[in-house]
Amino acid sequence: MAQRAPRGYRYGRWRGGPDPLAAPYDLGNAVDEIGDSVLGGSGVREALRELLRRGTEGRRGLDELRRSVRERLRQARTAGRMDGTLQEVRELLDRALTAERRALFPDPDDSARLAEAELDALPDDTAGAVRALKDYPWRSDEGRQAYEQIQDLLRREVLDSSFASMKQALENASAADMQAVKDMVADLSQLLDAHNRGEDTDQQFRDFMDRHGQFFPDDPQSIEELIDSLARRAAAQERMMAGLSPEQRAELADLMAQTMSDMGLASEMAHLQDALRQARPDLPWGQRGQVPDGEQSLGMGDATSAVAELADLEALSSQLSQGYAGASLADIDEELLERALGRPAVDDLAALRQLERELERQGYLNRSDGRLELSPKAVRRLGSTALRRVFAKLQSTGRGEHDVADAGAAGELTGGSREWRFGDEQPLDVVRTVRNAVLRTAHEPRAEHDRHVRIAVDDFEVVETERRTGAAVALLVDLSYSMALRGTWGAAKSTAMALHSLVTTRFPQDAIQIIGFSSTAQVLRPETLAELSVDTLQGTNLQHGMMLARRFLARHRDAEPVVLVVTDGEPTAHLEDDGTPFFCWPPMPETIARTVAEVERVARTGATVNVFALDPDPGLVHFVHDLTQRAGGRVFQPDSEHLGEYVVADYLRARRGRGRHPR
Repeated sequence: MAQRAPRGYRYGRWRGGPDPLAAPYDLGNAVDEIGDSVLGGSGVREALRELLRRGTEGRRGLDELRRSVRERLRQARTAGRMDGTLQEVRELLDRALTAERRALFPDPDDSARLAEAELDALPDDTAGAVRALKDYPWRSDEGRQAYEQIQDLLRREVLDSSFASMKQALENASAADMQAVKDMVADLSQLLDAHNRGEDTDQQFRDFMDRHGQFFPDDPQSIEELIDSLARRAAAQERMMAGLSPEQRAELADLMAQTMSDMGLASEMAHLQDALRQARPDLPWGQRGQVPDGEQSLGMGDATSAVAELADLEALSSQLSQGYAGASLADIDEELLERALGRPAVDDLAALRQLERELERQGYLNRSDGRLELSPKAVRRLGSTALRRVFAKLQSTGRGEHDVADAGAAGELTGGSREWRFGDEQPLDVVRTVRNAVLRTAHEPRAEHDRHVRIAVDDFEVVETERRTGAAVALLVDLSYSMALRGTWGAAKSTAMALHSLVTTRFPQDAIQIIGFSSTAQVLRPETLAELSVDTLQGTNLQHGMMLARRFLARHRDAEPVVLVVTDGEPTAHLEDDGTPFFCWPPMPETIARTVAEVERVARTGATVNVFALDPDPGLVHFVHDLTQRAGGRVFQPDSEHLGEYVVADYLRARRGRGRHPR
């Protein structure tokens, strides 16, 4: 039996799409930067936009790219004056007339005097004089050549203002060259008409480019690219004309009309302009915009190019600003960006787009009905980050009893033990745990010198304590507009996220509810809290917040009740008997009375009510001291920078069974 030859393998570059073995895109820093903005009080969309504006490590952001574009705009505005063609025509006309008069002066014949009279009677405006000299019998060769230069210049400039680079292509053009231009314009009009009728023009476009591609050095690859290039230039030509003075505009328009008529292109060019308007009605046709203004005089073609560049740079600057409704990185025109700033700028944009895609693909951001939201995964990271920062400050200041390693071990030992369950914080019963492992593995064979005991999850037992119930924590956060005005909203949001993360990850047997209150109160999910901004409505409705807290505590009667209130003002709103909110400043006695009554109802549940007052206003301080005295709680007056430390440390003290303290 013949042996099969060994199979050979060849290794090479992976060409099947993204590298399947590539490391995942590192989003850690980006997510943390977004988190910093969110915890500082920004919304998610604003935080992402801020990150894209700043850029990522080693890559420029939108702000830096826009600054570079604005510098290009500043330079483009000084490119030159728009009246260069008029100035050049006037200079050539003066040269022609001077040479002709010089040739006529020594001639004593009456015909010479008549010719001089004809020259003296020429219209004052340049366009009228050029038109009047169309059939003039020149005696001076120098004058004739200067006038012919005017005709050649106008043909090239007029066509160059409609078709880029035509000025150079038609220098010293022959009759055959001009006929080729006429054929191109006629075929182009037919192509645009067919496109505007909705016909399939792919083959017609290819045939057109095969015949006339030499007139389009930018080499458009589709009819859409061709139309975009021509339409932008046509719109720029209109803006260039609009930037001239009325006298200059009238003269130049007259010269253009004469030239088009002389070339037999007047009707075709007018039709072409209408077709381009129909194909791209979105362009700023007929609108006056910025035009260059500098010392150098620009011809019509160069002036049109300068105006087109200005328009492109203005559009690019607007795209990079992302300051309009529905803005997206997809709006930024890569071709314009590359023309303005080069290929590295396009690479920077691609990095920003990849960052935005990866944030969604890796599950940190979700889009729902056009809204951008943090995913639960991102919210958990935000909470963890906020908590880590709080504990870092606690460790640096030494404030409070915040060691969570043995938190929850409060209570006297009962002498018994039980199996370990997820979330338990009771001390581990080492003797019972090892005994369970030995009994479980006693029948298993083992080597003679193997003395190891292999402990499994089911072997663990914990020591029972008298106090085995968890805590129920209601955190009430002021959402009134004054929190933003005083700069304390970011600290309050960060504190709430940190406390929620601490409870849900370190103390799963505890329950927590975050309640925001302004004109009314509402229960906040972590995802909602992360994206929440302060309420622009007036009112500090602590009464309603306490009502929601009392309902929450009623669902956790076996837990130790803890109520923490973060506020910067006295109550200025309450709910009427029919449930409608009522607001008044200064606070009405009825508002104060209803709030105090609700606090006393909460206190009767056995709850500790501690208040964190963020404003040293005497009225607020007096009110909260009276309130906590009724509820057996305490008043803290931290600055916003240390709010998280105070709240977290107070929660840890409360859940260890020391929730009630004298003032």
